[in-house]
Amino acid sequence: MNRFLRCLPKAATPLVITITIAMGATPVMAAQSAPALPQMGFNNWNSTHCRPAFNEKMIRGIANKFISLGLRDAGYRYVNIDDCWANWKRDKNGRLEANPKRFPSGIKALADYIHSKGLKFGLYSSAGTSTCQPLEENRGFPGGLGHEKQDAATFASWGVDYLKYDNCNNQNVPALKRYTAMAEALRATGRPIFFSVCEWGENKPWLWAGKPPVDAGSWRTTGDISDNYASMLKNFKQNVVLAKYATPGHWNDPDMLEVGNGGMTDVEYRSQFSLWSIMAAPLLIGTDLRTIKPDALKILLNKDVIAVDQDPLGVQGRQVSDTNGIHVIVKPLEGGSEAVAVFNETDTARKVSISASEIDLKKGMNYRFRNLWTHRARTGDGSIKIDLPAHATAMYRISRL
Repeated sequence: MNRFLRCLPKAATPLVITITIAMGATPVMAAQSAPALPQMGFNNWNSTHCRPAFNEKMIRGIANKFISLGLRDAGYRYVNIDDCWANWKRDKNGRLEANPKRFPSGIKALADYIHSKGLKFGLYSSAGTSTCQPLEENRGFPGGLGHEKQDAATFASWGVDYLKYDNCNNQNVPALKRYTAMAEALRATGRPIFFSVCEWGENKPWLWAGKPPVDAGSWRTTGDISDNYASMLKNFKQNVVLAKYATPGHWNDPDMLEVGNGGMTDVEYRSQFSLWSIMAAPLLIGTDLRTIKPDALKILLNKDVIAVDQDPLGVQGRQVSDTNGIHVIVKPLEGGSEAVAVFNETDTARKVSISASEIDLKKGMNYRFRNLWTHRARTGDGSIKIDLPAHATAMYRISRL
């Protein structure tokens, strides 16, 4: 079941999942020294949820795959673990402990291993009395509400580089108060920890999460994504309209990538990767890299598309057209070029014709178009005419000749 749904009985203030978008030139992060560019990495939740397969052996294996598959070299850095990592209760001093069955070596040992690979380590908690995993036998994984200073100090001592902070079981405490408390506690540790607000968007975190006193690196704009086209489309539509709220180091987050999990076609997975990249969203892999298929890995390693997401200018793509199921998004890039994504959300193939002026290009000029999926280039007057299959996205880098 989707965690957004299962949490509602306990979460008095429902929230939105965020999509991350970028604008501006230089990141100014008073909190958790978020990178200037959208975060890239892995999170286990979409592939494992709370199943027994989620354990330290798996996560170490994922870190190894970052190296052998070339993901670290492509820019993926964070290895993040989600809900169910903790013991059912705190220790006698009120400190969080790792689940002894899943992580017998402890969290610090896991973080040290990941750091030894030149990677960064992320952890999960919730801004409530317990996390989002349903209670079992009157037991739930402890949340951070009321324990912010203690938990932040624990995370720092373990070498945590990233905190995804969920919203379940929040006891009706206002979101701004809860997320401010953890943000301030993280800053007080003196360790740079990326703060990812997973508030689901119902309190409009794009209006406050990227500013002091929270000053988070990213915030969810949507509910949890599922591995199907309808869910991906819904999250895209909720996030794409929020471009003006993202700035460098402060990103809209439409939730993690489903690429490789099997519920969508490769065409649909290419669309998710294209749309998330042109929206300057976090690129967090949600599939088990130990068993990933070559076609899915090829999508995740498309350096031309990654370069759009990671463009130094840090601007989220702006949707310039949404007509009859055809979406056109334009993202300015460093050096004066731009990226354009043309997405066919409909269930039938479409002939699409776009003028130069529609994508912010001047008429009467010559341009170089590089197709970021075929990796072929052509020249033209700035217009685009394509036959676009159902659910497909065409993506270009366009520069003036």
